[in-house]
Amino acid sequence: MKIDRERLQRRTLFVVVLSQIFGGAGLASGVTVGALLAQEMLGTDRFAGLPVALFTFGSAGAALVVGRLSQRFGRRTGLAAGFLTGGIGALGVVLAAVIGNIPLLLVSLLVYGAGTATNLQARYAGTDLALPDKRATAVSIALVMTTFGAVLGPNLVGVMGDVATRIGIPALAGPFLLAAGAFLAAGLVLLILLRPDPLLVARRLHAEAETAAQDQPEETHDRRGVFAGAFLMVMTQLVMVAVMTMTPVHMRHHGHGLEDVGMVIGLHIGAMYLPSLVTGVLVDKLGRTKMAIAAGVTLFASGLVAAFAPGDGMIGIAAALILLGIGWNFGLISGTAILIDATTTETRAKTQGQADVLIALSGASGGVLSGMIVAGTSYAALAIGGGVLALLLIPFVVRKSGGAEQRGTA
Repeated sequence: MKIDRERLQRRTLFVVVLSQIFGGAGLASGVTVGALLAQEMLGTDRFAGLPVALFTFGSAGAALVVGRLSQRFGRRTGLAAGFLTGGIGALGVVLAAVIGNIPLLLVSLLVYGAGTATNLQARYAGTDLALPDKRATAVSIALVMTTFGAVLGPNLVGVMGDVATRIGIPALAGPFLLAAGAFLAAGLVLLILLRPDPLLVARRLHAEAETAAQDQPEETHDRRGVFAGAFLMVMTQLVMVAVMTMTPVHMRHHGHGLEDVGMVIGLHIGAMYLPSLVTGVLVDKLGRTKMAIAAGVTLFASGLVAAFAPGDGMIGIAAALILLGIGWNFGLISGTAILIDATTTETRAKTQGQADVLIALSGASGGVLSGMIVAGTSYAALAIGGGVLALLLIPFVVRKSGGAEQRGTA
């Protein structure tokens, strides 16, 4: 039976987009109040970055498992399992807050990380059936729809806090109720609707193409391109998480309320995803390397604005976090495209999972170190340091990507 690749690609993108809306809400809700919940339960600022570190460590393990499940059984099985596990972890965070159990909180944050990892890996499902010159655009479509849930989540922090208080749950645990429902919904959407599985279909199409044309150039696994794409995503994740994690704490120290924090983080997460549609087109048209350079420059500008913006004002902090999100967006989409171009259908999901492990670990490192850096120096020092680090990755990625630029595979 002949497969209508274009029609199936459109259907796959629709299902991925639907799951990303729910997944974005689950991700953003926990990120917004995670540091504040830890600050409240642990009684110190020094470990305010611990929640981000824990659920990013959890996402590292989940990324590996989701990647391997997807490689063996298809995207549907791997992604659905990841989201459902993340939902269970979010419920565990709520329970931990209710009974004041710190060990349960730490374990639940690790499990919650499965949802954050899956939300990121879902972008790959949208590229399995995309043509080589449309891959970055496909990634961007999946990411841009995350904006709706990602912006909604932080802006419901106050509402969910009130809801939680009325039913006897600590206010800061309220957003994790939203995260639980959102992740569980995303998992069910993929489990029920992602049929036929795009990765399995892509393998079949590639096998048929090889049989029909024995002289067709064989796919090759380009290690240089894999390394360049993974490194770009890892470094942008490190810088973004470090600065984002400490911004709510920085704002609370300067008298901002939860509503202000939710708005700034909502703008930041919107900036992470909303530019995606344009970014994907630019990556496909201008090239992967040029957009990687744009990522480093934008993150550097974000660091400068964050460092010098008045702590008691909103405009400067919001501008810095918007630039931080845009820089991350440029780095993630260009890095993802480089990585996909460099892999084959037989190794793609597994390699993507391994790359996302490194992304998660870099985020965890950023989360852990951010609190310690701010406690030992200042928020401004953290912001400037992150910006300089982002700027330094440019020559490395340019040199390593080399021939991987616009390589593309079937």
